[in-house]
Amino acid sequence: MSTARPASFAFRRAAQARPGAALARMESLAFVLLTLVLVGVSGGLLWALGLNYDGISGSAPSKIHPATYMAVALVGWTMLRAGNPVIPVAQALNRRPACVLLATCGVLLLVLIAARGGTGLAGSIDTFVLAGLIPILLMDRDAATLRRIETVFHLMMLTNALLGLFEFASGQRFFPFRFDGMAFETDTRSAALQGHPLVNATLTACYVLALATGGGRLSPPVRAGVIAVQLVALVTFGGRSATVTTLALGGMVGLFALNRTLRSNRIPLIGAACACFVLTALPVMVAILAALGFFDTLLSRFVSDGGSAQARVDMLAIFDAIPFRQLLLAPDLLQVSTLRRIYGLEWGIENSIVSDVLYHGILVTVLLVVAVGLYLTEIARHCRRGVWLPILTFVILVNTFEGLAGKTTMLAKFAMMLIVLFPIDSDRNRVA
Repeated sequence: MSTARPASFAFRRAAQARPGAALARMESLAFVLLTLVLVGVSGGLLWALGLNYDGISGSAPSKIHPATYMAVALVGWTMLRAGNPVIPVAQALNRRPACVLLATCGVLLLVLIAARGGTGLAGSIDTFVLAGLIPILLMDRDAATLRRIETVFHLMMLTNALLGLFEFASGQRFFPFRFDGMAFETDTRSAALQGHPLVNATLTACYVLALATGGGRLSPPVRAGVIAVQLVALVTFGGRSATVTTLALGGMVGLFALNRTLRSNRIPLIGAACACFVLTALPVMVAILAALGFFDTLLSRFVSDGGSAQARVDMLAIFDAIPFRQLLLAPDLLQVSTLRRIYGLEWGIENSIVSDVLYHGILVTVLLVVAVGLYLTEIARHCRRGVWLPILTFVILVNTFEGLAGKTTMLAKFAMMLIVLFPIDSDRNRVA
């Protein structure tokens, strides 16, 4: 009888634990699904599904990305599961204050745009609120969930690269960026899963440099293969700034790694043989690809940028026509739109900060810049070494086009990339 009680007690404990384990698996699956939607669903794909996400016409709910709905739902579930909604809010304020600040700035920007009668209300939600929620949602994830998210992220980036290469070879773009259904027919760059070529180039460049600095759990041979595929795909996306930045910073990483290896006096024979093979075969492969016209699209962007450089000059000329007081507080939206048409900038102002100043004023722009800076610094503090190089790359590239000034989920994707590729091992079960 004395042995039956412990056995019965253990059975009851196991029965009580089953619902909790099932619930944990469902939560983990929800975060994996969030990763799939966030990284793999673009405005072009939503248009193919019948939703005009990137345009003006259509219903208001269709202007918000599905990943934002999922993130908000997960936040609501977290509060419900805690029993007292104050507890998760207090934890977020204590452990992720910069993330809360960024999400708050997104809501305030939404209110400001609505008060001024502007368009693009959903842009502040997807660009800043979603980005602020992602680290908050991931801060208490267990190691198994983070590993699953990392695996899915690698697979989505690989799929994105392979689709970009297939689009280049076939000449067909499956999910290009569309504004009210109208695509840029003269833009032959690959769109892949991200839709916009420059978003593709930015994320790919950051991903390559994250892997080059030791991000993720990939083995050295797999890491080298993934980097090679991503570099080839980067050419098809046609991002000049992304290509130059990746080669420059990646070259520095390679030189430091080579110097460290030579100074250690430990050079693996297999590694040396592979390096000799690559150095010998690389010029031949580049020559073959050049002969096949693989680099034509990228080279044409350097030879003729389609007026991109002139657009950067013209966007600065707009400031001469706007009084400083308006620039400080809030420029007249109608005047800005008129000046953009006069200078031929209907398709965008190719700098995030300049675009924000023209549409929201200097004070609001400074607040957003400070919030994003604190946000990236906070994420870096909870990541291991090597995270600052992809952050530097992101800051450089996001200011070579409209970037964070428009509606985009790019900042949220980048934050997820850093969190899952550079977790602090001692914090994997706690703050990730």
